[in-house]
Amino acid sequence: MMKRWRYFVYWSKLCRMDETYSDSRPWTFLSNYAHVLVCLAEDPTARLRDVGDRVGITERAAMRIVKHLEEADVLIKERNGRRNRYQINMSKALRHPIESHGTVGALLQMSLGTKPVRRTSR
Repeated sequence: MMKRWRYFVYWSKLCRMDETYSDSRPWTFLSNYAHVLVCLAEDPTARLRDVGDRVGITERAAMRIVKHLEEADVLIKERNGRRNRYQINMSKALRHPIESHGTVGALLQMSLGTKPVRRTSR
């Protein structure tokens, strides 16, 4: 009986979605890939350590996501001295068949609202 109660308490804490956003973060509507894109759209010269901290992932995970986005031709990385500058290909179609009618630019515009999105001419 005690194990069932512990499971119920754990599950109720995990599933509860109230105004106070808990540290456990069971799920979000956007993936870490979208979160990284949003961070780089807001600040194209951001360090991946800072992007990772903001998204809630490690710097290494942020590097892996950026590499995948570069391979998919969504991001372009330019070396600028000791820093990198990222440009986003706004006209690139989203990958999943359900959302393939949309573009990266539309996703960022929806996510950022009135904040400026820096565009690349591709």
